Amino acid sequence: MSETENLCDIIIFGGHGDLAFRKLMPALYHLFNDGYLNHQSRILTVTRREMSNDEHIALVESKMHEFLKKGEFDEARFADFAKKMQVVKVDLADEGSYQSLKEMLDLHPERERVNYLSTAPDFFGAICKALKHWELITPQSRVVLEKPIGRDLESSRAINIEVLNYFNESQVYRIDHYLGKDTVQNIMALRFSNRIFMPLWDASNIDHVQITVAESVGVEGRWGYYDDYGAMRDMIQNHLLQLLCLVAMEPPCSLDADSVRDEKVKVLRSLRPMTATDIEQKTVRAQYTHGSSHGESVPGYKEGVGVENSNTETFAAIRVDIDNWRWNGVPFYIRSGKRMRERNSEIIIRFKSIPYSIFANKGRCISQNTLVISLQPNESIKLKLMNKIPGLTEQMRLQQVDLELNAPLNAERKPEAYERLMLDVIRSNPTLFMRLDEVEAAWKWADVILEGWEDNIVPMKSYSAGSDGPSAAIAMIERDGRSWHDEL
Repeated sequence: MSETENLCDIIIFGGHGDLAFRKLMPALYHLFNDGYLNHQSRILTVTRREMSNDEHIALVESKMHEFLKKGEFDEARFADFAKKMQVVKVDLADEGSYQSLKEMLDLHPERERVNYLSTAPDFFGAICKALKHWELITPQSRVVLEKPIGRDLESSRAINIEVLNYFNESQVYRIDHYLGKDTVQNIMALRFSNRIFMPLWDASNIDHVQITVAESVGVEGRWGYYDDYGAMRDMIQNHLLQLLCLVAMEPPCSLDADSVRDEKVKVLRSLRPMTATDIEQKTVRAQYTHGSSHGESVPGYKEGVGVENSNTETFAAIRVDIDNWRWNGVPFYIRSGKRMRERNSEIIIRFKSIPYSIFANKGRCISQNTLVISLQPNESIKLKLMNKIPGLTEQMRLQQVDLELNAPLNAERKPEAYERLMLDVIRSNPTLFMRLDEVEAAWKWADVILEGWEDNIVPMKSYSAGSDGPSAAIAMIERDGRSWHDEL
């Protein structure tokens, strides 16, 4: 591993927020320790609080102990890392208060700058305007935008227009942390580097695809945020559609950023628009009620402060159809929910049955081959195949076995998603970030469903906390003669 050549100042706006402490600072700490962060680079934390640098370093150290995995914190390494850290007080809404940041950045005007906006999107425009006012945006500057970028196409477009008043599109990095996971990136390697899968990856051979992102936690202390967004805006419109794109896209001509994103946009533009009848039959929305999670009694969503009359979904399931040559007739079933039985994110590629079975099952197919791509809690790839059961029985009997496609285990720590994404921003590689036309195409499709839900075309269902979701989601997929993977 060699130190990156990119010498840059990394400015984290909202640097004392939960995301910064939980993900961003640990990611930068690991990049520094692994030699990927230039030792002359600085990490500038922008906060509203009046705080000395020593107090800031002590606070970050306490958060490192809280959020790093056991054995990852090293006092000597942190002491070196701390030398890169500086804190600066700025009121994000007060343009005049940015002068202190300018004085700090002007010490090294030649450096590239990564502006990470770990704030509410309402501040994106004001921050970019202030940076422009104080002449802190250079041709080598980048700006990273955390989701959610709006709650529909109109508001998303307004936020993006504000940012693009001051930065070029090539300087904007819209982050989706799912795309930083090794197993997610491995979808492209699996599809486009293995001859065995390439001719099978279409409607002739694949029966359907399932994408699930289930969380066992509730909204916890995030009611104020979550009630404005819900499962559709918070998860499906971005994370799940991005996963769908990687599964469904055509081979890009190269791994160049725009080549990959061009193909993803084609998928999003091929999503079949929902009619009112489609919304009624192919979508489910639900809220969790009181139940039990991991042996403990937990409250329902509406028992949170201020959400007694909420009509926000904590679970959504949708059948998605893609109108193109490769996927015509292959349904994609996507679902996401809070307070589910267990934390689980996976992509299921279910292949079609063999035309006829010669084995001892009266001509019926015993099982369909299935590719299971697990993203969390553990990352793995398994191909489920049929194999003979050992023995001397007269008739050959089969059983399903798993062919592990995982990378060999080694002693090295596996990088987290934010490490990959932060490093890509430092390297000016936007491949794993969303381009403006991607964001708008996803919102255009999602808005139709959200408007249908607003009109109550699909009544809100309920499910007990700690369950597998509402029965309506099971009924939706069973109407097509299929079952969710975890119900088989």
